[in-house]
Amino acid sequence: MSTQTLVQPSVSEQLKDVRLDITWSNIARRYFGNSASWLYNKMNESGKNAEESKFTYSEKMQLRNALYDFADRIKKAADAIV
Repeated sequence: MSTQTLVQPSVSEQLKDVRLDITWSNIARRYFGNSASWLYNKMNESGKNAEESKFTYSEKMQLRNALYDFADRIKKAADAIV
């Protein structure tokens, strides 16, 4: 019986459906207090230090909650259209 290691897709891959529709610089600033380049480096897992270039679990949860909040704000704006 072989043991297979499950490889999780990158955050960038998980967001491919909406990635081009979101202004990531605003997400980085509003929800993380960081620059767009910081967020892009995290999403692309690129940077000087391999470990620092990846999202921590806490940052993944923060991004998840940011996207939930962003989705709620979009829904409220859509609902306000008469």
